[in-house]
Amino acid sequence: MNERFTHDEKRLLLALARRALVEGVGGARLQPLDLESLPETLRQHGASFVTLTSQGELRGCVGTLEAYQSLAEDVREHALAAALNDYRFPPVRQEEVAGLEIEVSCLTPPRELEYETTDELPSLLRPGVDGVILYDDLRRATFLPQVWEKLPEPAQFLDHLCAKMGVEANLWRYKKLRILTYQVEEFHEGDYLNSK
Repeated sequence: MNERFTHDEKRLLLALARRALVEGVGGARLQPLDLESLPETLRQHGASFVTLTSQGELRGCVGTLEAYQSLAEDVREHALAAALNDYRFPPVRQEEVAGLEIEVSCLTPPRELEYETTDELPSLLRPGVDGVILYDDLRRATFLPQVWEKLPEPAQFLDHLCAKMGVEANLWRYKKLRILTYQVEEFHEGDYLNSK
């Protein structure tokens, strides 16, 4: 997908995420953002996920699929939530913060994926490109496009996504689920904060 953000805007979002981590994990309340001082693209409503890794291993990932606040505020909120509120991990401790790598994923609006039969579904997904949201009644789960790196086969990807949703892994094979796709622009702290 075409890049929506400049090099400097990405650096700024990563810096906001880092500051939120340092302050929030340290027990301080996040200071209000001065939105007027930010570029227009970061003041607009945007949806993001923030992923934290420690020595290459996942340490937290939290985000939203719907834009409901400025992208800058969204990134700050989800950086702190990834550190403190990802139910899969204990809260990040203050001494861990310096060793965490931050990745920000900015999402495009999700679009309904039209399909006729469950057999054709795997061929409609674009590995490495599409993030996928599955719905089954009131249940919902998503995988960011980065998950394709670990689950490159569409059928396997869907199996794991069903399991994440809390249903049997092969549900998508015999029940027509509601499916939306989206794309992300992702950037990693190590690629931006030390560059000009």
